[in-house]
Amino acid sequence: MDVEIASHFSMRGMIIGIVAVVVLNLMLFTLPGYVGLELTITMMATLGVLVGMYVILITEVIHRTALALLGALVMLIILFYTGVLEPHDSVDFVIGAIDFNTIGLLLGMMVIVGILGQTGIFQYIGIKAAKISKGNVWKLLVLLAVITAVGSAFLDNVTMVLLMVPVTISVCRILNINPISLILAQIFASNIGGATTLIGDPPNIMIGSAAGIDFMSFAYHMTPEIIITMAVAIVLFKFMFRKDLKQKPENVEKLQALDEKKEIKDVMLLKKSAIVLGGVIIMFMLHGMLDLDVSIIALGGAAVLLVITGIQPFKALHHVEWPTLLFFCGLFVIVGGVEVSGALELLAHNILEITEGDLGATMFSITIVSAFASAFVDNIPFTATMIPIVESISVDPMFAQNLTAFDYNPLWYALAFGADLGGNGTLIGASANLVAIAVAERFGYRIFFREFLIKGMPLMIITTMVAFGAFYLRVMFFS
Repeated sequence: MDVEIASHFSMRGMIIGIVAVVVLNLMLFTLPGYVGLELTITMMATLGVLVGMYVILITEVIHRTALALLGALVMLIILFYTGVLEPHDSVDFVIGAIDFNTIGLLLGMMVIVGILGQTGIFQYIGIKAAKISKGNVWKLLVLLAVITAVGSAFLDNVTMVLLMVPVTISVCRILNINPISLILAQIFASNIGGATTLIGDPPNIMIGSAAGIDFMSFAYHMTPEIIITMAVAIVLFKFMFRKDLKQKPENVEKLQALDEKKEIKDVMLLKKSAIVLGGVIIMFMLHGMLDLDVSIIALGGAAVLLVITGIQPFKALHHVEWPTLLFFCGLFVIVGGVEVSGALELLAHNILEITEGDLGATMFSITIVSAFASAFVDNIPFTATMIPIVESISVDPMFAQNLTAFDYNPLWYALAFGADLGGNGTLIGASANLVAIAVAERFGYRIFFREFLIKGMPLMIITTMVAFGAFYLRVMFFS
């Protein structure tokens, strides 16, 4: 009977998904002309694949990794058929579309964190955090969210969720409560905190490199707004998760009696892992001076750790979330197809025409467009698309006169706020989201696309507006 019910809902979801894809694609092929957007057949077809993938993701009838790989295949066929891409260039296109710096960063940190997890440090931190909160779910949520946000600024948000999600699940299992709301709060906090520094979120690294912004300058212009935004987010958490916060933890007395130090299973492995992780973090902060990609640092750290610990690589690679990495590969190819069609560039170029060169309006447009686009198109490839657009807007005579009063370009920070905070809009908006979801699934807790969307989209809109408002006031009155 259960199989029949599951089959029924799966079939119904599939039908709803197909109908929604057809309707949205019909709208995509007809509506742009009415609003003055001249989309080519290639643009509409590639956007159709992207829209279709998101619709089917919402229905949850196909696993996201399989869907992304299928979407990448369909995208290649469209590019072949429309003449945008020659078949013999397909390998070069796929390799060029995939951001191997991101893939390498994730792979390296998954190995390092996986080995670190064998020491029992996650259980130690989990018990310690639970003791501090004294079993209060609200205090525990805030504590874990703040730790994640601060850590995301100085490590990076992907690594922090890799470190903290197992901690959260460990705590919740001890207290016998559902960890989903706490994991979601940590994901949101990681994207907010990660916006603070150049190394906090991959789009920041790309923006800093393109604009020549150093670590301290970036932090100076982002930190005050992010502190305000995080405070607002904590207030929103109280409202969003009010039902889950009513859970009554068990084993609180038993928890207080536990000795967290006994959870450390291998002190020597912990010391070696901590030294390597610390070295990787320091090199992340100095990567600009060292002229090294973060992926090389992460993979190098993983290699060093494997050598000094003597752990067999095949055992360490069990900690890698391969479905997540493959999902990223497929998604990069899909977005690369949309980008090569010119659709994203057309959207970005309309910003200046709409704002007529006004500084505030242009900043707002870049922030809002980046936030919503990053919610549905992973913020890394979208940021790569927006960087040359911001560069061209900045030197356009209609706008360049606005920058004479500043010793920095506010548009770069507007892009960073939008791309980073926009990642909270949907499950696939940021790398940290997908990694956290994958880790949670490994422990048996599944977070659905719809569930994330219902919580994440309102929070994304409010926090983006708060951050932009605070930044706009500083630009206009305190610069």
